Amino acid sequence: MDSKQVLSIFDEITKIPRESGHEEQITAYLLEFARKAGLKAKSDDAGNVVIIKEAAPGMEGRPTIVLQSHSDMVCEKNEGVDHDFSKDPIKYEIEDGWLIAKDTTLGADCGIGMAAQLAVITSDDLKLGRIEALFTVSEETGLFGAKALKPGFITGKILINLDSEDEGELFVGCAGGVDTTARIPYVPVYTCPSGKAYLMKIAGGMGGHSGDDIDKGRANAVQLLARVLYSFRDMDFQLCSFTGGNKRNAIAREASAVVVLGESLAATLKSRFEESVSGIKSEYAVSDPGLYGVFEAVDKPLKAMDACASRRLIASLAAAPHGVLAMSADIKGLVETSTNLASVKLENEGLVRIGTSQRSSITSARKAAADKVEAVFSLAGASVTHEAEYPGWKPDMDSALLAHCEASYKRLFGKAPVVRAIHAGLECGLFLDIYPDLDMISFGPTLRGVHAPGERLDLASLDRFVAFLKDVLENYE
Repeated sequence: MDSKQVLSIFDEITKIPRESGHEEQITAYLLEFARKAGLKAKSDDAGNVVIIKEAAPGMEGRPTIVLQSHSDMVCEKNEGVDHDFSKDPIKYEIEDGWLIAKDTTLGADCGIGMAAQLAVITSDDLKLGRIEALFTVSEETGLFGAKALKPGFITGKILINLDSEDEGELFVGCAGGVDTTARIPYVPVYTCPSGKAYLMKIAGGMGGHSGDDIDKGRANAVQLLARVLYSFRDMDFQLCSFTGGNKRNAIAREASAVVVLGESLAATLKSRFEESVSGIKSEYAVSDPGLYGVFEAVDKPLKAMDACASRRLIASLAAAPHGVLAMSADIKGLVETSTNLASVKLENEGLVRIGTSQRSSITSARKAAADKVEAVFSLAGASVTHEAEYPGWKPDMDSALLAHCEASYKRLFGKAPVVRAIHAGLECGLFLDIYPDLDMISFGPTLRGVHAPGERLDLASLDRFVAFLKDVLENYE
């Protein structure tokens, strides 16, 4: 087993559609992979798969180790890119030591973990105890596969999660999370017969993971466009649409709105929009150097939102919290609580849906953050619901698996790994609800830009990750 074998399997995975909620083809691939390899496998009603490799001769006395990753991926692409995630393979290239998908997400989160699992269970050079390779579905949209697991689906008491993104770091805890959705009703009204329609867009943001990247100060296009529109509250315009963002766990990279107003005001509107964008670009010159704005005339829609609802929508989006709410007092540099203003979409004529997510390593703080978001949108007349809640994972610094992994890393690379918790959500907290006796850890190669186009994998880190995983497995007794 080596990184070339892992990359070869990952290349196969990039050709298989596996958007969250549509994992049928990757599930079939995993079961067929097991059949061809002569290994036992099973799936459950949710689509989770476990493939079993029995212990090598002489290794029957070793404990069973569960290797785990999720089989779905976040499907994001740049505007104007012709790519259909339901059928098209991911296009990637190698550049300066990175494997990168420039126009779409790469799916190395968590496809590279999957590839490593499959490489382990088909390698002849590893003399291991019993391995259970667990693949869960719909992690990216609410950890639904992990929630659906039943007692007995896996039997091992040691679990290595391969869904981390910083080689050289061992993760022993994570935040819990909840999604909060607001729906603002409006009355469709006809647009002014003498008015003209204009598109305003803010795009080019870096985006990124709403957990890992929330502390990097990156631009949220939805929030910024709402801020710009709110600054126009002294002008008489009709709001026809407001759309931005996509996935709950991704920072919104672009947002657009169409407004209708008198043609005599168009020059003033354009000037003020460009002035606002200029200021925003200056604010985010370091974190989001690609930010840009677009102002252009468009065909006039037949209908717009009623004036009261449009004011409430714009004001609530401008007021809604986004970003870090609190840093951990116990672990230096760890975000404790955050919220992501993720998306705004027209759910149907007469209703706008706003998607957000909150994370915290403290349950009460997570609930308070969700309540804060609910309060803002409730004041705007929205109906608010909370869903897809999942628990955090409390660190166990006395873990035997952690001690083993620390010793392995020091032996291989001559330095101690960083041991820390992560603000992103991992499935480990849910696993403990179902299998309370698990000893767990999470590690992986270095990934950057996950959940956004341009996602990339550091190939040198993959070499170290594979060597480390092999050593951990071969020497655990």
